[in-house]
Amino acid sequence: MAETKKKISVMIPCYNEEDNVRAIYEAVRDEITKSCPAYDFEILFIDNKSRDNTRALIRDICREDGRVRAIFNVKNFGQFNSPYHAMLQTSGDCTITMCADFQDPVELIPEFVKKWEEGYKIVIGRKTKSRENPFVYLLRSIYYKILRKMSSTEIIEHFTGFGLYDKSFIETLRNLNDPTPFIRGIVAELGPDRAEIEYTQPKRRAGKTHNNFFSLYDAAMLSFTSYTKVGLRVPTFLGFFISFFSFLVGLFYLVAKLIFWDKFTAGYAPIMISMFFLGGIMLIFFGFLGEYVMAINARVMNRPLVVEEERINFREEDEK
Repeated sequence: MAETKKKISVMIPCYNEEDNVRAIYEAVRDEITKSCPAYDFEILFIDNKSRDNTRALIRDICREDGRVRAIFNVKNFGQFNSPYHAMLQTSGDCTITMCADFQDPVELIPEFVKKWEEGYKIVIGRKTKSRENPFVYLLRSIYYKILRKMSSTEIIEHFTGFGLYDKSFIETLRNLNDPTPFIRGIVAELGPDRAEIEYTQPKRRAGKTHNNFFSLYDAAMLSFTSYTKVGLRVPTFLGFFISFFSFLVGLFYLVAKLIFWDKFTAGYAPIMISMFFLGGIMLIFFGFLGEYVMAINARVMNRPLVVEEERINFREEDEK
């Protein structure tokens, strides 16, 4: 009886990637065929309501190659929910997640598989350098270091989700039932021992990045509210400090007034500065509190990760 081959699933999320989608399919297919010939494989695209020709190209690829499957979402469900949902729909013995823009090097696939065969249930790619904007990379580095200081959970620096996950860990993700998943934090918090492979992140092959200030802010706030308590605790400590400082200032003014009486005057400037300072501090922390409330609200509502519009090349036994 012939031995059944292990199966590798490669999950690729897409949003307006018409310049990259066929190229990434061919690159992944050729890399696995060349470097991992002992394995079966599937490629799963999930499209987050692209507005260009991405879906038509994916349809063509699915018609040409039965190993390629696709999920089309009815709307854009964000940069976290859509790929997370697709990971849960894979059927391989392991799942490799990577972006369509070639910033996750395809040539790392055999290295991931090698580490997996050595016994690691999770193998991640961690970028140590980037050929993208150096200022953005610097800001990311500062953000990770600040988050590590604030969080009681391990934070993996410069980890984007690119990596290999054993089917046992995928099953763990299925059982989480988290409507606002943050895979980067989940891997650190719940994942077993992992291997890390460092790489230099290349530039996008084609097209424009879909990250902007608001998408990066969403990512920062999701990690902040999910894995730190500092946004709630700092106001308490700061409130004690400001109250104590205000008491000392008030005591100073009282003593000065008693000693110098009418000769002592400071005008309204200190009062106005204090009001604006305290007002700004309060607005900042009301904003933090709002982020936590929104995170709680999203979890309480327990909406689905995505709503699918169409599936291609799925069989009944593949449905999750």
